[in-house]
Amino acid sequence: MRIDIWSDYACPFCYIGKRRLEHALSQFPGRDQVEVVFRSFQLDPNARTDETRDIHELLAGKYGMTRDKAKEMNAQLAEQAQGVGLEFNFDTIQSTNTFDAHRLSHYAATQGKAPQMTERLLRAYFTDSLNVGDRKVLAELAAEAGLDQAEVAAVLDSETYGDRVEADIEAARQLNITGVPFFVFNNKYAVSGAQPGPVFTEVLDTVWAEEQKGPELQVVGQPKSGAAPSADGCDDGSCSI
Repeated sequence: MRIDIWSDYACPFCYIGKRRLEHALSQFPGRDQVEVVFRSFQLDPNARTDETRDIHELLAGKYGMTRDKAKEMNAQLAEQAQGVGLEFNFDTIQSTNTFDAHRLSHYAATQGKAPQMTERLLRAYFTDSLNVGDRKVLAELAAEAGLDQAEVAAVLDSETYGDRVEADIEAARQLNITGVPFFVFNNKYAVSGAQPGPVFTEVLDTVWAEEQKGPELQVVGQPKSGAAPSADGCDDGSCSI
């Protein structure tokens, strides 16, 4: 089974949704046969890497609300995060552009370190209040994830893997994805947003049952008299552009 997840490192619901899926997978009997692939998505492609405004001010400006209302919303998100064992420090988050972070995640995938890198980048942004748009910071985080820091620095100083980021974003457009996280199971079933654990469990069980069933035998050339009849057959939980 393959699960493609479109997400952004600056999306709180993406981190929460990741944890909820991981919890569902931990109780899923076929978890060892599940491949999880994170796909790139940018909520704000025009974000600056040297943003001076805090996340409360940015949120207030984006949605036309007061700063106090924005802080209240972020406090509620932090409570949701605590419910899945995560610590969100909204007061000190460094808002930034995530394009290079996505490039780094694609490089990490070529080195077999995609899961470690994805987790480290999300924690760096939401918990450690690090600027994941700073290439020096990214190289240091990559070293923590088991990658060669010098090689990562060279990759980041080039334009390498930018085309893969753009390809993921274009694929999202083709699927009409406008909010993340967005989960696609075996290119057949989709879950939008950081849904409760039982939703993921239901989809996992459905896809697993289909895989175990295998292809049905199709009989051709049967006489008409014996033929059988035919049958045809960031709203809450996600972050939007």
